[in-house]
Amino acid sequence: MNTIISTNFRFPNQKSFYKGKVREVYNINNELLVMIATDRLSAFDVVMPKGIPYKGQILNQIATKFMEQTKDLVPNWLIATPDPNVAVGYLCDPFKVEMVIRSYMSGHAAREYKAGKRMLCGVPLPEGMKENDKFPEPIITPATKAEMGDHDEDISREDILKRGIVSEADYVILEDYTRKLFQRGSEIAASRGLILVDTKYEFGKTKDGKIVLIDEIHTPDSSRYFYAHGYQDRQDKGESQKQLSKEFVRQWLISNGFQGLEGQSVPEMSDDYIITVSDRYIELYEKIMGEPFVKADVRRIQERIKTNVERFLEEYNYSN
Repeated sequence: MNTIISTNFRFPNQKSFYKGKVREVYNINNELLVMIATDRLSAFDVVMPKGIPYKGQILNQIATKFMEQTKDLVPNWLIATPDPNVAVGYLCDPFKVEMVIRSYMSGHAAREYKAGKRMLCGVPLPEGMKENDKFPEPIITPATKAEMGDHDEDISREDILKRGIVSEADYVILEDYTRKLFQRGSEIAASRGLILVDTKYEFGKTKDGKIVLIDEIHTPDSSRYFYAHGYQDRQDKGESQKQLSKEFVRQWLISNGFQGLEGQSVPEMSDDYIITVSDRYIELYEKIMGEPFVKADVRRIQERIKTNVERFLEEYNYSN
């Protein structure tokens, strides 16, 4: 149960440090970002008290491998992965929106639909749909990027442009990149017997103004997957879909009286439950990546990360 919950490193030429819900980011010389994927678990924009073994490694390895598999379509920020929990990339100025794309009426979209809403982020939703039905075509439903402790909020394309959050020229590129990445992700998922239901992407601009994919891609934290086999049969029978995503954690929290609302307390997660969550993350890794998950040595995880990052930075500075 040795997990990495937080870090407090001081790397050479470190300029600043940012702590997100799951990742911790170190600015090196206003040139590089060292992004450490912790084992923290966030749901309903609330960080759970206990970490999930190997979760950070799983998120980091899925994200970095998918960046390698999509860089022919969309440029990304990634330079290297010097440690199983670490990605290093170019310093970027992030856009203050998350590009959410959905192929199915699931999760947040389904909850909104059940509440009677027929418009999501300015996109009209067809009548007569039931939970987990497929949309006629994928829809983009952006969200504002919240600060730590705040909730992301749905926002329409029109409001993004009207409020000047993103310029129209840049937004056209963000939409294009989002659709291309989702198409590739859906094809890869289908080849592994999975359906990529929905996901979110984050983008930033490099110092020279190039728009690139940043953060994560197609991980269980940012995406929802269904098993393709039996999907239609389960829909026809009105049964729940068999899925691989963080949604099972959200449903467990809801069943225990927690949705991140004011006055609600996070229910206690037993060690046994935490192990089942870890096993589900490992299962998703192996299903979506099509390869066995190899657990890193976590006996001295903080020291391991520090050593690997410092070695990389020394070699990077030497070669540059």
